[in-house]
Amino acid sequence: TTPSTYVVTARRTIAADAERIFDLIADPSLQPRWDGNANLAEAPAGQRVREVGEVFVMTLTNGGLRENRVVEFVEGRLIAWLPSDPGDTPPGHLWRWELEPVDATSTIVTHTYDWSRLTDENRFARAQATTSAELQASVDRLAALAES
Repeated sequence: TTPSTYVVTARRTIAADAERIFDLIADPSLQPRWDGNANLAEAPAGQRVREVGEVFVMTLTNGGLRENRVVEFVEGRLIAWLPSDPGDTPPGHLWRWELEPVDATSTIVTHTYDWSRLTDENRFARAQATTSAELQASVDRLAALAES
């Protein structure tokens, strides 16, 4: 299997400044509004991510809880997290958002799902089924919110 099999991306230019877009991503309570996978139900307010090492909690549409450990963070530019079941070591799949300002009113947004370090074989089928189309749905919904 090639590395690209394990890394899926979607990208588009959004007609909004990076700060506005990043605020929609870095505040977990807003994530269900743009989630293109229909996977996220809700997150308590007050979890706005500010640095690497923080953990935010999401409730999934199936009722399960996810802890998300922030492993990459640059305010306004980059955020990535490793999800896991509460109290468990993350099994190794990563969600990343990168924002590259084009000018004051547009930003290139790249969304990546990387499961190249996933260790939980029970999650392989779900990981393999995660396509760039699903990621693009999130990016497009994010764009609709940021541009409104």
